[in-house]
Amino acid sequence: MTTYHLIGIKGTGMSALAQILFDSGEKVQGSDVEKHFFTEEALLEKNIPILPFTTDNIKKNYTIIAGNAFSDDHEEIQEAKRLGCTFYRYHDFLGELAKQYRSIAITGSHGKTSTTGLLAHVLNEAFPISHLIGDGTGKGHVDSEYFVFEACEYRRHFLSYEPDYAIMTNIDFDHPDYFTSVDDVFSAFQAMADRVRKGIIACGDDEYLQRITAKVPVVYYGFGSGNDFQAQNIQNTKNGTSFDVFVRNTFYDTFTIPMYGDHHILNALSVIALCHYEGMPAEDIKKLSSFSGVKRRFSEKTVGKQIIIDDYAHHPREIMATIESAKKKYPTKRIVAIFQPHTFTRTKTFLQEFADSLAGADEIYLCDIFGSAREETGKLTIADLQALIDDCKMLDINHTEVLEQYEDSVLLFMGAGDIQKFIEAYKPGVHDKIINK
Repeated sequence: MTTYHLIGIKGTGMSALAQILFDSGEKVQGSDVEKHFFTEEALLEKNIPILPFTTDNIKKNYTIIAGNAFSDDHEEIQEAKRLGCTFYRYHDFLGELAKQYRSIAITGSHGKTSTTGLLAHVLNEAFPISHLIGDGTGKGHVDSEYFVFEACEYRRHFLSYEPDYAIMTNIDFDHPDYFTSVDDVFSAFQAMADRVRKGIIACGDDEYLQRITAKVPVVYYGFGSGNDFQAQNIQNTKNGTSFDVFVRNTFYDTFTIPMYGDHHILNALSVIALCHYEGMPAEDIKKLSSFSGVKRRFSEKTVGKQIIIDDYAHHPREIMATIESAKKKYPTKRIVAIFQPHTFTRTKTFLQEFADSLAGADEIYLCDIFGSAREETGKLTIADLQALIDDCKMLDINHTEVLEQYEDSVLLFMGAGDIQKFIEAYKPGVHDKIINK
């Protein structure tokens, strides 16, 4: 039996892949930096070894899979090539793995992780499946009928895949360190559409996805009347959102999801369309209602009257959607947005859009920009964003107690960097106890 060694095993995709291989009966280990990542917990539960980087980790008979964050001059990659090991980049290995199953790739500029998690949940209730979710969650099954996986467009990595089906949630300009414009993003998705073998489920409310051409059937979903799958009669309830689904203008059934906001309805519609296309009965698809969510996507905890939410939102469109969800779920509470911009390139590109999207909150705090070590920072600082937002404050990690004043409120921590350290630093009530001593 070969041993799979994953370089950068704590990455969200790599961690999920390690779990799939382990569940499928393979011998798995990996290496990474010593810094703690939330993805470690699932690996430790399965006793998958996590080693510090060293060339001693690499043996000639190992299959090596390298995360995309590591360049070819990394010491372990260099050693793997010197020894002539079987070597893959993450996306290339995933492309090979997907060929073994009836594969469903979930892609789009936003909503990939939530939609992948939702589809995996519904299919898992009816079939043995394998899945890879971009929150670091992976599951393998030797008798899998489906393989559901998140397919990222960054650097066109998703062109390594030839899935049976693709769900395309939207096309938007992001990753400005790689893509030059929204048209460049569109060209990547068009190339991806050409690689799909059986069918595409696409959001028909998205103007760019309407322009996609394909050799396979394209089924559209959305709110607009021209969609094949359309949501109508939307109701916000204490348990989430219910809505009627019409298939080509004929009533199909009523569904409930335990989330709030239009983007969640669209994600659910894509899952309903795919499952309907595959012949699943509506009663099985209704398992949508028991979905418990994915990591770092509107993850909530309650402390007194405060609701503390951790969310991965790092693009203006995602920030608007997350604030909308919070308002719909907690209509009587104040929304306090705490935002950490992710990368200097993205912050500079979307400076005004970030300011506009945050304006939906009642109070706004900013954290310093989380930048990559490989980035040019230029002269941009967080003050440039703060200047565009009225009554906006900076949050000092050593003085997070200022958030205690917002008693009956939602504290919405958003960012793709290390925003969690601000959540961990915020200990409601502790400051009062220190003063009272």
